Amino acid sequence: MKAATRTVRLELTEPLRISRSVMAARDAVWLSVEHDGVTGHGEAVTSVHYGLDAATLRRCFADASRELRRFPDPAAALEALRAGELAGGTAPPAVRAAVEAALLDLVGIRAGRPVHRLLGLPEAPVAATARTIGITSALNAAAQARAFTACGFEVLKVKAGLPDPEEDVERLRVVRDAAPGARLLLDPNGAWTPRQAQALLPRFAELGVEAVEQPVVPGDPEGLAALAARSPLPVIADEDAVGLEDVRRLAGRVHGVNVKLAKCGGVQAALRIAETVAGSGTALMLGCLTASSLGLAPAVHLAGTARWRDLDGHLLLAHDPWTGIGGEDGYVTTSGLPGLGVEPRVVRGKRRTAVGAR
Repeated sequence: MKAATRTVRLELTEPLRISRSVMAARDAVWLSVEHDGVTGHGEAVTSVHYGLDAATLRRCFADASRELRRFPDPAAALEALRAGELAGGTAPPAVRAAVEAALLDLVGIRAGRPVHRLLGLPEAPVAATARTIGITSALNAAAQARAFTACGFEVLKVKAGLPDPEEDVERLRVVRDAAPGARLLLDPNGAWTPRQAQALLPRFAELGVEAVEQPVVPGDPEGLAALAARSPLPVIADEDAVGLEDVRRLAGRVHGVNVKLAKCGGVQAALRIAETVAGSGTALMLGCLTASSLGLAPAVHLAGTARWRDLDGHLLLAHDPWTGIGGEDGYVTTSGLPGLGVEPRVVRGKRRTAVGAR
């Protein structure tokens, strides 16, 4: 097998502000793995929060590419990856997730089967995804809420975490007024102290918020669990639920865990997390980083496993270089094509013919 990488710049339509940062663009590194004339693709994106820049991603992919050469076929490499023998150990979770995605894509294309079928999952549903409203003026938040719901979005995720929480309350209030029928999620990205969260959550519950992600500063999972036990609305762990061991500590003690493939290490890691929380009272949320449709596609194949889906990262881009998972109408789904089911936007249709999809 041969592998190659390409780095591209993903510009956002407008800067996205959350409690800890403002982002206007990020780099994506694409991994292409080729075997017998067929190519599979995966994507990892840079992230200050996860300590990943483009140079680090390229270096890690170079290491993985050298390892891939020793395997006779992609199925063998995929098994080695699952066993921790490839891109394991020292590789960041985002790199493992992208390598796995490229191999799943390649295996699926060669087999003529979409990834969710390879994983033994039922037909991927047409799944409602949340649409994110960043920290912005109340007026702009209301306008976005009206525009998104007019397009078909049923779930809106409102970012919070300003120094003055009253601004967050007001922004949520105008979003509720602008979109009275929408389901609302709230995400302060760990901006509040436990005392602030205890005072604010009842107010947001009164405004009809369905659930809140990581309301308090990460690093104290016991404190998060204690807050969840007395919260008037469901609490979803995000920054405090990075991998399987974190989830095991929180299962049954929080109402949900946000699983991002770049955070936990990929599709198989996410499925292990889903098995861990099953029956515990803790539900699954599928989240994402801002990325292209290529980066989002693996999670879309898992959409049926989650109670909440926040898979709109590709919709924040000024130009998505890939296509195949939809989302513009509030729903993501797989295309039905083999593998991940995505195609480069500029040559849409070419790949279908080249690989003999059926």
